[in-house]
Amino acid sequence: MNAPLLGTANNGKTILVTGAGGCIGSALVQALICSNPRFLILLDHSEQNLHEINLQLAALGKSSYAAILADILDAPLMTEIFERYYPQTIYHAAAFKHVPLMESNPIAVVRNNALGTWELAKTAARFGAERLLMISTDKAVNPGSIMGASKRIAELVLLGLSDSKPSIANTNVAGTKMSAVRLGNVLGSHGSVDPLFQQQIQRGGPVTVTHREASRYFLMLSEAVELIIAAAALDDSASIFIPKICEPVKIMDFAQRLIREAGFATPRDIEIVFTGLRPGDKLEEEFVYADEALQPSSDERLYRAVGPLCDPQVLGATLQTISECVRERNLASLVAALCLLVPEYKPSETLLSLLNPSLA
Repeated sequence: MNAPLLGTANNGKTILVTGAGGCIGSALVQALICSNPRFLILLDHSEQNLHEINLQLAALGKSSYAAILADILDAPLMTEIFERYYPQTIYHAAAFKHVPLMESNPIAVVRNNALGTWELAKTAARFGAERLLMISTDKAVNPGSIMGASKRIAELVLLGLSDSKPSIANTNVAGTKMSAVRLGNVLGSHGSVDPLFQQQIQRGGPVTVTHREASRYFLMLSEAVELIIAAAALDDSASIFIPKICEPVKIMDFAQRLIREAGFATPRDIEIVFTGLRPGDKLEEEFVYADEALQPSSDERLYRAVGPLCDPQVLGATLQTISECVRERNLASLVAALCLLVPEYKPSETLLSLLNPSLA
C-alpha cells in the first residue's frame, strides 16, 4: 500500500490495534507500521493469530511494537496496558463475525462485540485517548443476526460515549473522539465467500450459493484498510462512516465470475448448488437505517450517517442489564434487552429455538 494513501494522521502516534492478528487487523497493522507511528500495541486473544502477525513484523525488522495476548474484557490487564503505553489512537478490529456460528453462540458474541466495545470505550475515555475507531459492518443495519445486533449495540456505545472527558489523565485533555466505519464483505478475509468458492472450483465443484437472489457489498482488503485509516483521520466524533462503494453484487453472479476466471468456458462447467439462507443470513444487506441521513464528510470516499441518538440513561441502564444477562447466561432477558436498544433486530429461527427448544 502506498504511503500517500495512508495520510499522516498516525505519524508519531502510539496506536493500539485490537484484533491485530485477524485478517483485517493484521492488514491494518502492516499498513500502520509503514506510517511512522511512535509505537504499536498489538492486542489479540488468539495466540496463533498474534504469533503470526508478530512473526511478520519481526521479519520486516520492526521493533517499535508490543504483541499482547489479551481479552478486551480483562479490565485489570487493559488498565495496565493503558497505564504503561497511553495509546492515543485505537483501531478496534476485535470482533466475532461468523454469522451462522454466532446464532448458536449468542451470549459469547454479545459479550465480545457489545460488552467488549463498551469496556474498551470506557477505558479509552478514562485515560484520555484522542480517538477510537471501530470497524463495524453493514450487518449492524436492520440486523437479522445476533452478530449484527451486537455490532449495532457497539455502535450505539461509541455514539453515546464519544467526547467523554478523561477521569484520570490531565483534565485539560479533550474528550475521546469515538466513531465507527461500516464495511461490507471484505474479499480475502477469513470466512468470506471467495476463498470458499475458489476451493470448491479447484475440486471441480459443486459451488454452494445460499440463494439465487442473495447479494452483498464487496470490498477488497486493501480498500477496506484505506477506508479504516481514512475514517480514523476525520475530526468528526460521534459518527458512523459509510463508504462510497458500488452497487451490491449477487453472490450467484460472483460465483459465475470466479468460475470463468478459473478458465472454464462457461459457468455451467461447474455445478452451482443452492443451499438456502443460513441462520442469521439476509437476502441483501443495507448500509443505512431509515432514520439515518447521509451527509458528506471531509473525505470524498466516506459519507457520515446521521441519525437519532439513544437516550444516555436508557443506553447505560440497558448495557448494565445486558452485562448481567451475559454473566447469568439468561438468554431470554438478553434478547429482550437487545431488542429494546435495537428494535429493528429480528431474531432468527435458530436463536428462537434456543429460547424455546420445543420449536426446534
